[in-house]
Amino acid sequence: MRIGVPKEIKVHEYRVGLTPMGVHELVAQGHELLVQAHAGTAIGYEDEAYREAGARIVNDAEAVFRDAEMIVKVKEPQLNECDWLSRGQLLFTYLHLAADRPQTDALLASGCTAVAYETVEDRQGGLPLLAPMSEVAGRMAVQAGAHCLEKEQGGRGVLLSGVPGVSPGRVVVIGGGVVGSQAARVAQGMGAQVTILDKSLPRLRELDDLFGGRVGTLYSTGENIRQQVAQADLVIGAVLVPGARAPKLVTRDMLALMPRGAALVDVAIDQGGCFETSHPTTHADPIFEVDGIVHYCVANMPGAVARTSTLALTNATLPYVEALAGQGWRQALRTVPGLAPGLNVHDGSLYCAGVADAFGLELGDLDHLLASDQ
Repeated sequence: MRIGVPKEIKVHEYRVGLTPMGVHELVAQGHELLVQAHAGTAIGYEDEAYREAGARIVNDAEAVFRDAEMIVKVKEPQLNECDWLSRGQLLFTYLHLAADRPQTDALLASGCTAVAYETVEDRQGGLPLLAPMSEVAGRMAVQAGAHCLEKEQGGRGVLLSGVPGVSPGRVVVIGGGVVGSQAARVAQGMGAQVTILDKSLPRLRELDDLFGGRVGTLYSTGENIRQQVAQADLVIGAVLVPGARAPKLVTRDMLALMPRGAALVDVAIDQGGCFETSHPTTHADPIFEVDGIVHYCVANMPGAVARTSTLALTNATLPYVEALAGQGWRQALRTVPGLAPGLNVHDGSLYCAGVADAFGLELGDLDHLLASDQ
């Protein structure tokens, strides 16, 4: 298969869909790789490294989209990129469609087949292609939140670790999945007082065992969230409903309960955000203030540590790229456990229930699609 890797164009997005190592593996399996010039230069992957791995360097993005049978990216295609997609072409990337109606409409109109990293599942129902970026984002969330608490950023001037004779900062993490557990790990390691809220009692037990009681756990209800937010210096939104919009768990009226200069970091912003007052920001302009509370809502947080993120992402995605390219998307979805839920769009129809629910669109019959050879 002819596989294309374009340069990412989202603001301050330096990740790339495949490392030279990934390209080398695919070339060895007989695939043709087209990599846009300078796609990985910002993180130290020069064009020559891709050439040595067997790729052909293509000067412009439109040519990559035009000539490739399969496009491997990191971030969702921007609208001009959607215009370059065509019927029968396979797109494999993060999509987060439930929070993005324009992209959804553009992908449907293109006729392409789009498989989303974030809705691929493993045998246990986990999200193996979201997990590596969730690990990065969870760890970064505390780092970003600590920066937001500095006075120069509009924060209340709290050091999360405290110092001898001064209490540490309070960190509240809403959601105990991969993002939440990684955020709690870093915050607790810094010496902060940490509480995790989640609606799964088995998960709360796991977290209590994982942290040996050094992190507080609390069942997530509206009232418990309200009480915890009121005491927090930093709140990290780490809630995920796979393929669907994130629920709004921190409402605007709760901000009035918080100390002025406290900070919110919304890691769920790709899925619409779990704070009522959130809206997407960029690495170029990452924070804003609402009612005296600092908000950090960057929609591609792992892009700030792009080399680490690219390596982690390729490690996770490469086996699926190999299956899709080697078997074709239809057979791969039939045979690779958990890959079928990754199909979001095909030939103008929608196959992700969370996206269909978000926009009131008709949901295609995936079983019927996979049973057919057309």
